[in-house]
Amino acid sequence: MPTWIRSLRPFEMPTAHAVAERTTDLREAERFIRLFHAENPSAGGLHARLRDIARDIARYGTYTHTYEELEFGARVAWRNSSRCIGRLYWRSLRVRDRRQVSAAEGVALECVAHLREATGTGKIRPTITVMAPDAPSLPAPRILNDQLIRYAGYRTEDGVVGDPRNVELTETARAMGWRGRGGRFDVLPVIIQPALGEPLLCHLPGDAVLEVPLTHPEYAWFEELGLRWHAVPAISDMCLEIGGICYPCAPFNGWYMGTEIGARNLADADRYDQLRTVARRLGLDTSTERTLWRDHALVELNVAVLHSFERAGVTITDHHTESRRFLAHLSKEEKAGRVCPADWSWIVPPLSGGATPVFHRYYDTRVLSPNFVHRH
Repeated sequence: MPTWIRSLRPFEMPTAHAVAERTTDLREAERFIRLFHAENPSAGGLHARLRDIARDIARYGTYTHTYEELEFGARVAWRNSSRCIGRLYWRSLRVRDRRQVSAAEGVALECVAHLREATGTGKIRPTITVMAPDAPSLPAPRILNDQLIRYAGYRTEDGVVGDPRNVELTETARAMGWRGRGGRFDVLPVIIQPALGEPLLCHLPGDAVLEVPLTHPEYAWFEELGLRWHAVPAISDMCLEIGGICYPCAPFNGWYMGTEIGARNLADADRYDQLRTVARRLGLDTSTERTLWRDHALVELNVAVLHSFERAGVTITDHHTESRRFLAHLSKEEKAGRVCPADWSWIVPPLSGGATPVFHRYYDTRVLSPNFVHRH
């Protein structure tokens, strides 16, 4: 076992995620298979495939996707993700089929491999790694982190050091034996809960986590703030649901839009809360909201994020470009006769929303399948 994987028997996790024994819904399976064949006319005999699936569900309570079905389902799940603005390139999603992996150690190895392959040298590639699905009588392993890469948050007498969002996860990791350095950007281990047995703690090797120190193109003092962010936003706590089958351990990533870092992660009051710090270094009057110091500081913080990622050769996009790309995606979907669901509150960027074209319209809010869903 690699040294960055540790089995943690002394720590007592809550009882394993109990999943009631249930049979895969044949109607969901049939709906997906019909969609797959409708969009892939060369896939073969629809009715023969439906008969095989009905037989397998009757015998085993579930069925197995072909690789082509899995790849299509994962890509369409991205296409149907109403909170994602970056769906124009849904067909480019790289699908790593690792459905044979069900042990926690295997999950840990695949998480690290996923980050290495998705990161490359900075040219981020949209990637999903699909591990074992839930079976009728046995749940698949889960990843407790909401993203593979998260920064620790430490409670102190003077407040939280690091990311307040991750205080509970940090305390769980520490109870399991992890010892962070107490810094603002300590990378947390990945905690994997298998269906049966003890949880596993996976320390991410340095070569699997690409980070970008933040500087500003005009203000040399910005580097003194010591801010940084990681390159790959890999979601790891959602179930990939395809045709009635849940793949609960399926980390996936695209690349960052700058505002996710500069206008949320580093700016939100319940996250790193850097606006007042930046405003003061800019010499802005923070005594009244009428000076719009928050707006000025927010723009400069986002300028620093985009500048730093570009200088480091790491893929990132800005919210104006991505807004136009989303409307191009929407137009393509409409021409293809498909519904393109979107959640307005997520599609509209958290910076200069009214200056982007996605602000000025309504969207279809229905939930489609396949999709990524939060586990209960």
